[in-house]
Amino acid sequence: MFRPYKPYIPRDLSEVLDLVCGMMITWPKFIDGTGYFPGKNIDTTFYQLNEGLGIIRAELGEKLYVKLMEMSDRMYAHFDADPDEKTGDALKGQKILSKMEDLLMQAAQKI
Repeated sequence: MFRPYKPYIPRDLSEVLDLVCGMMITWPKFIDGTGYFPGKNIDTTFYQLNEGLGIIRAELGEKLYVKLMEMSDRMYAHFDADPDEKTGDALKGQKILSKMEDLLMQAAQKI
């Protein structure tokens, strides 16, 4: 019997970047393929992302933080609309995710 899944909230920029890189592997459903985390899904993943971004908000600066949160909202909508990759929305979400990764990498280089 598995314990309820409790998502880990990233505590710094490096951990948020790790989460985003991991999201590149599990999109569009964000389900754990190993079976170790049966409660992991799109909602828990975006909760982790948004909470992590909130923690590093001051480090990112307000302008970048707002941009990343808007990107997160758009990504969620695309992935949620196309979990089976049939309409093209999931691919749109993946492109936003890739851009988010680039922005976070640039931010990490500045710090």
